[in-house]
Amino acid sequence: MKKTITFMLVISLIFSFFLFGCSSNKQQEESSEALTKEYNLKMSITVSESSTWFKAAEQFANEVKDKTNGRIKISIYPNEQLSGGDSGKAIELLIKGSTDLTYNSTIIYSILDERFGVVSAPFLFKDLESVDKALAGEGGEAINSILREKGVEPLGFGQNGFRQATNNEHPIKSPDDIKGLKMRIPGIKMYVDLWKILGADPIKMTFSEVFTSLQQGTIDGQENPIDVIHSSKLNEVQKYITMWNYSYDPVILGMNKKLYDSLHPEDQKVIKEAAANANAYQIDLARQQETKQIEFLKENGLEFYYPTDKELEAFKETVQPIYEQYGSKWGKEFLEEFQK
Repeated sequence: MKKTITFMLVISLIFSFFLFGCSSNKQQEESSEALTKEYNLKMSITVSESSTWFKAAEQFANEVKDKTNGRIKISIYPNEQLSGGDSGKAIELLIKGSTDLTYNSTIIYSILDERFGVVSAPFLFKDLESVDKALAGEGGEAINSILREKGVEPLGFGQNGFRQATNNEHPIKSPDDIKGLKMRIPGIKMYVDLWKILGADPIKMTFSEVFTSLQQGTIDGQENPIDVIHSSKLNEVQKYITMWNYSYDPVILGMNKKLYDSLHPEDQKVIKEAAANANAYQIDLARQQETKQIEFLKENGLEFYYPTDKELEAFKETVQPIYEQYGSKWGKEFLEEFQK
């Protein structure tokens, strides 16, 4: 009887080792097969080939291609070519998986969920140091959690920068100077309400239409960071710019989450590392170039005005109602993460 039991145990162990070996071999084969799979991905960005966004996207694509021996290729489409110039639609396509990757502003994401708009609250950040601290901390993590809820894998933040106001009528030195101006704004309600509080006539418009609308006089002005103003040559159709840093605008390098989750862990690692390097490059490049871009814009037609501290306080006081109106929509705790 003991011999029979011993024999059965031996047979069972041999069979188990056989199954384990087959399973292990199968996993190795699947892993090997996954690391030979090729991808041709599409990445959309809002602005042109001359922007820091595009240059960073190129670095990202090149690094991913090199580290995967050409298995993962990324084609970059500037000026929202994949969505007919509509940044909001670009994010919809990303979530659906029709587009694989995008560089898009949190302002555009706030069309999807108003909580994203907290980052762009007026005069929220004093300087770039406070921006970096917030996005690297719990505030940035909170944004990442919402992105994953929406079907986007966050691959880090780039910089669009502090938004400045341009127009063709006169320098903006006080809230009174804004009254009646037809100002193009991104298509989110918070900015509509904010610019109404300031006394402007806010007009929602996709960015691809802005240059022509300024040229034709359909609108008087617009607001954007220096890099966008420079790369889009808005100095050719605008006379005045006010450097008031009224709203900060980060960009998100996002990837369709289902696609990201389907990748082999080694490919995910490559994507994450390349994205981190690209974002760091884009931020550094944007900050290095801004001084030169300002000088170029000055030399090519734009008249710059820098408000005094007293003038800035007048703007801040005027827009305070926006915090009362949107605090509950952003979430008190969420807002506080960015006010630390």
